[in-house]
Amino acid sequence: MFAKKSQDGYISTVDGIKRKTLVYGEKTLMTEFLLEKGKILPMHKHPQEQTGYLISGKIVLYIQSEECEVKPGDSWVIPGNTEHWAKIVENSIAVEVFAPVRDDYIP
Repeated sequence: MFAKKSQDGYISTVDGIKRKTLVYGEKTLMTEFLLEKGKILPMHKHPQEQTGYLISGKIVLYIQSEECEVKPGDSWVIPGNTEHWAKIVENSIAVEVFAPVRDDYIP
């Protein structure tokens, strides 16, 4: 599967947070997130492991009881079934990979 850069396909998940599935295969799914300054990604968890990379901006990411200020070039991993949330400090773009595939993110 190939995907070319496009401004189409973004879905608003919560106020100020949009996602777009870029590509997916049998075992992994890659998503781009557009995160608006001042917004909160509410606490949640899911069975998939989640790895991420911040392209631009700044966020504060909370994984269980751990807090980390994340800047461009930083990355993270969130084990499956682990509570996490984020404060968006600056307009940001993040790319995250989920394994196994999140069926609810397949377009």
